[in-house]
Amino acid sequence: MFQNIPVVTKNILFINILVYVAMMVGINTGFENLPFLLSAHYFNAPTFEPYQIVTHMFTHDTSNILHILFNMLLLVSFGSHLERIWGPKRYFIFYIASGIGALVLYNSLGMYELHQIKQALIADGYNIDVVNEFVKGTGTVTNLPVHSDMSQVLFNEYSGMSLSSMAGASGAIFGLLAAFAMLFPNTELMLLFPPIPIKAKYLIGGYLAYEIYMSFFSTTIDNIAHLAHVGGAVVGIIFVIYWRKKDRNHFY
Repeated sequence: MFQNIPVVTKNILFINILVYVAMMVGINTGFENLPFLLSAHYFNAPTFEPYQIVTHMFTHDTSNILHILFNMLLLVSFGSHLERIWGPKRYFIFYIASGIGALVLYNSLGMYELHQIKQALIADGYNIDVVNEFVKGTGTVTNLPVHSDMSQVLFNEYSGMSLSSMAGASGAIFGLLAAFAMLFPNTELMLLFPPIPIKAKYLIGGYLAYEIYMSFFSTTIDNIAHLAHVGGAVVGIIFVIYWRKKDRNHFY
């Protein structure tokens, strides 16, 4: 099976597996902070590092092996097909752009909220540099002066948002799914439960509609970055529309 996977998809698959194994080893050898460092944080958080823009796409939840298994299954199933049509260069650009686009959309709302909290803390007399050191160090408020009950709440929110992170290939994967649905809308895909065929435009379209609902309308709180999924799909759709105008042979 691995011999039939195109080169870029195969390398992306191997990198994801290697990073996952490295994180699992790190948890047991004193480097348990590795998943936190490689995951993506809000761009204006003190915990953000530029390399996370790329590394988050190859980082998965080590407490749930289904996270990486499901993403890699979709990568091989849909990515391999698209790479054979587009070629490795165009496919690689598409994959990375979808992943970064997912991160940007996911970050947009959180960055604004984090900025508002930071400004409120500064207005209440906090030295934001001192606050950031606490957040990057332990994430606690030990020995940090409290100026008011409200600023204590704000600090806890600022610390919590700064320490939160996003990881996974799902954003890039949703770009692949969106592209496949646009290029092959009537291709029948087989569901696992129940095992019935359904056209790509309905299955993937319905999946995307669900992610949009969970991003903007649902009151349910979970650990899934639904907005990142939407972002990856949006970037994928934009790329296909643009490339379709330039190259009808590969974007019909």
